[in-house]
Amino acid sequence: MKLASEGTAGRTVPIAKDLDVVQIRLDRLSMAAGFAAQRRLAFGRALQVYVELGPQAPLSPLPEEVTLADLLLYADFHPEDGQLPLIEQLRDVITEHLSEAERVWLDPLKHSYMDLVALLPQESGAARRSVRSIGNGRLYEIAIQSEIRDEQAGEVWLTRLVREPGDPESSLAVIAGPLLVLSAEDASALYATTTQERREMEVRDGSFELGDWPEFVKRFGHLLLLNFSRMRLAALLEAVNEIRYRTTEGQPCFYVMALYDHQEFSHVAGSMSDLEGWEEAPVGLKQPVGSKKIRRFVQRLTNGALPEVPAGRVTLTATQLFLECDSRDRLDEIKHSLAATFGFSLHFRGEATQPPTRQVTQKELSTHEPLILLVTEEEDRTLVSAFLETVYLEWADRATPTLGGETPRHVMTTPAGRIQVATLIDEMERTDLGLLRTGVAAFDYNKLRAHVGLC
Repeated sequence: MKLASEGTAGRTVPIAKDLDVVQIRLDRLSMAAGFAAQRRLAFGRALQVYVELGPQAPLSPLPEEVTLADLLLYADFHPEDGQLPLIEQLRDVITEHLSEAERVWLDPLKHSYMDLVALLPQESGAARRSVRSIGNGRLYEIAIQSEIRDEQAGEVWLTRLVREPGDPESSLAVIAGPLLVLSAEDASALYATTTQERREMEVRDGSFELGDWPEFVKRFGHLLLLNFSRMRLAALLEAVNEIRYRTTEGQPCFYVMALYDHQEFSHVAGSMSDLEGWEEAPVGLKQPVGSKKIRRFVQRLTNGALPEVPAGRVTLTATQLFLECDSRDRLDEIKHSLAATFGFSLHFRGEATQPPTRQVTQKELSTHEPLILLVTEEEDRTLVSAFLETVYLEWADRATPTLGGETPRHVMTTPAGRIQVATLIDEMERTDLGLLRTGVAAFDYNKLRAHVGLC
């Protein structure tokens, strides 16, 4: 997950000494108290994703993103409160003495802009390195630096190039800040997204003056940074979604669970046996349950994965159906299949989709293979316990098919009903999901008994 990796997505390169001094002076001006609101406004545009996510964000801006946002502030941002742009302020401030070697960088920096440039192969004996703008195909010649190696040809950089002082049409340029490194595929996606936004702006505003790439990115270069951060967040979420949770025995951890009530054990069991992709499997209890009505069915992975690895599991008891699987997507798929097969024979009671809590580093998520995390039996019981606490919270006041569509609390009003509810809770206790998974009950069924007045 390269885009979310701080070690590979950003790269720092040396900056021309006098240009670096100019940027330091601009930064000092931007820190003035009277410019604070405009600085926040500019950063809010370029780093919007991180601002909106807040201090508890799962992803922080790369240092290189912040520095490029600084450059947007220095060179592109026009204050909305009537102040001069920072470069114009620096040019006019008499307290800032600029040497001539520094002053010659003001215009080149002022006319520079954010760009996506592809690193081209190095020509033998060449003193400079060529890069090509993805936006308009323009070629730039940059000084060869030790940080830029030939094997990196084909990379695309999101950065800011500044033409060397002198001829404004010269192809000679320097890198004004750090590089955000993208693959050709990611760069193409970033360019396409930003270009689409440009078209939408043109249509919405009824103006087609943004067709020229340099003019567009000079005014809206923050969109490149904004879309880059969106891609980083999407890459992180995708990597998190691909985490594989395993038990200590190496089997998939079914942290995604759903519960259904039913009163047609034979019908549901027979139909599950015939349902495509499912096969009956031993219950594999770690201790006797004491219920004759219990059957288990598993759905196994296909698409080249090991056939013995289960992807989903259905455990059918006399009054309930427990559905367990390894992802939210698979849960939705199985739920739709069950609904199509059984219709109103199954009564949905609730689900849990939250994976085990983990502190996962960006380095771990940056691997090419899905991250595998082990879940202990204690953690598994905690997951199941939280699930059952939730689905049984209103059990006493929810209609149950086993009780003829009546609520347990209502049925308890007659002596025969009290026996019926007590028998039902006893059956649920014998087939507790934690008991079926790890051999240790995950829920205290005396809570249900207390809810209905049995104890």
